[in-house]
Amino acid sequence: LALYFHIGEREEKCIIEDIPSDTLVVGNYKVQRWDIHTHDFLESAPGLGMFVTVTSPTGEVLLSKLYGPKGTFSFTSYLSGEHIICFQSNSTRFAVIAGSKLRIHLDIRVGEHFLDESAIQAKDKVNEVNVRLEHLIEQIHHVTREQDYEREREEKFRKTSEETNSNILWWAIVQTLILISVGIWQIKSLRDFFISKKLV
Repeated sequence: LALYFHIGEREEKCIIEDIPSDTLVVGNYKVQRWDIHTHDFLESAPGLGMFVTVTSPTGEVLLSKLYGPKGTFSFTSYLSGEHIICFQSNSTRFAVIAGSKLRIHLDIRVGEHFLDESAIQAKDKVNEVNVRLEHLIEQIHHVTREQDYEREREEKFRKTSEETNSNILWWAIVQTLILISVGIWQIKSLRDFFISKKLV
């Protein structure tokens, strides 16, 4: 996931990532500040840091740390589900004058262990092949976890659909029985009325 978004200097912005359990998540970000003179975002925002907070689906805080204007954060998910990743600048300016816009460039990689380039450039080819093999094995494990998570979600969705269909069927049966009962009662009432009036 690679994106950018704008926030106010004292504003908090959150994104939601649906992540399987036991998965490493690595995020890289860069902050740019709006310059009123050039009417453009400056390449960097020196002196400005970002609070990064990550919350699990149960509300447990997995990460809460202050980084610089450019940084890398990582965490491991313990539960599958929607994780909330929030960003807020550490600006100490008053809200009245902290009207400056910030642009956050964000790149999030889920379940990806990056190759150690120094190990890859090693002269020993056996070590290089070994590192690449370990990386491939880790990626296979990640794909397996993703598939398990998708199966789990699909099973929950299927159960919910079946329960809903069952409830609709029973409600239709109840409505039919009520309609039949009301019809029989109306016929009986009309019959009794006609008999009492000696029309039949």
